[in-house]
Amino acid sequence: MASTKVAGVDVSTAHFIDGKRVESKRTFEVCSPIDGKHLADVSAGGADQIDEAVTAARRAFPKWAALGAEGRHPILSRFAKAILDHTKELSAVETEDNGSLLIGNVGRMVPRAAHNIQYFADRALKLNDEKIDSPEVVNHVRFDPAGVAALITPWNGPFMLTTWKVGPCLAAGDTAVVKPPEWAPLTCSMMADLAAEAGVPAGVLNIVQGIGEEAGAALAAHPDVDRLSFTGSTDTAKLIGASTARSLTPVSFELGGKSPFVVCADADLDAAAQTAAGQYFNAGQVCLAGTRILADAKIADEFLAKFRAAASQMTVGDPREKTTRVGPLITPEHYKRVEGFVARALKAGVKPLWGGHRHAAGELYFEPTLIEGVAQDQEIVQREVFGPVLTWQTFGDEDEAIKLANGTDYGLAAVIFSRNEERAMRLARQVVAGTVWVNCFFVRDLGAPFGGSRNSGIGREGGNWSFDFYCDVKNIAASKGSFA
Repeated sequence: MASTKVAGVDVSTAHFIDGKRVESKRTFEVCSPIDGKHLADVSAGGADQIDEAVTAARRAFPKWAALGAEGRHPILSRFAKAILDHTKELSAVETEDNGSLLIGNVGRMVPRAAHNIQYFADRALKLNDEKIDSPEVVNHVRFDPAGVAALITPWNGPFMLTTWKVGPCLAAGDTAVVKPPEWAPLTCSMMADLAAEAGVPAGVLNIVQGIGEEAGAALAAHPDVDRLSFTGSTDTAKLIGASTARSLTPVSFELGGKSPFVVCADADLDAAAQTAAGQYFNAGQVCLAGTRILADAKIADEFLAKFRAAASQMTVGDPREKTTRVGPLITPEHYKRVEGFVARALKAGVKPLWGGHRHAAGELYFEPTLIEGVAQDQEIVQREVFGPVLTWQTFGDEDEAIKLANGTDYGLAAVIFSRNEERAMRLARQVVAGTVWVNCFFVRDLGAPFGGSRNSGIGREGGNWSFDFYCDVKNIAASKGSFA
């Protein structure tokens, strides 16, 4: 069976369908963004493999659902432990595959992936405990497994973000067909082996690799899919939405962002500057990043000096090195996209306060960049760049800050820095965003709702919001006093 060795780790390049490895005649190439090294020729699935995987998931569903949360819990707990036990290997492959920081994968992303599985397995044990008492009946709220879920995942954190979907999906009693990102599919292939070793039954978790326009499109259009969760671009979500509408398949979309980073005059400017510099992590390939810096004019010069100093410490280089803070962009295609945004902005008359060019570290490395002199209606302000490119604007009062913050079609996240709790909460209530961080960034409790507004998504996941999506929620209204 076809496989490849990445960072000393054997990785299968075949699909995983119904508990078996399945190869396709066609393949697609995967190269490392670190240095362009060829990593693998991966099986390219299409409609036939998708149909085979959906059929396997449908066949496995009744037994998996019948186990109940109690029966699934030990299996998923072993799955979570297997992920933790393979942190080193998963991290090394993820870094080679998508260029993310090795220290981040080892210290945060892979452990969080294991937590994603364990948390939802634990939470599912209490799902059906709720009773709502009313004068005539007792309402028993049930979360019943919904069926087969299609999970389409992104390349910027493929392993962790796939477990963010797989965890609640399997804990809910659904079975899954995962379409990993074609730009970074390798750790999702490893996930299938870990799940199987942990005792996840054949057909419960299926992985079909392939190009989005082929495998992804076939999965979105499949009539026997009961749920579809997608993380990616707004434009792709519109195409998926048109396909799923034909079968009225419920969808959960976590899409792009153009999030504001608001620095008030009373903010801790040192903390704000360090956090702002952190928006360059993962080469800015983070949908949640606060890419639009909005600073109160009264402290703009002072904050900018601190921000410049913090940004200068964001070392660009090989993501396998412990001192690196900004690695490469994912592919030459994506590099050209980021570079094009900056080139068009400069042509329109704005200028970089720093950065704006290719970094000497390599072909896919772009300098951390901050652009000033932008107008609110310019492309660089309105569209998601998804690279290490931030914009700089100032405001005179809170009303202007909110107007600028809400002045795009997105609504995924926001960051607000202020020492005044009343002001911070007032701004947080007014900004349009699914998540607002106050005096912090990138802190996510799995029990809290997560998702986007406007063009940043549909629905919320996390805690019981995930089970609202992956389950058929049922109310049993039992008449009081009617039982012998």
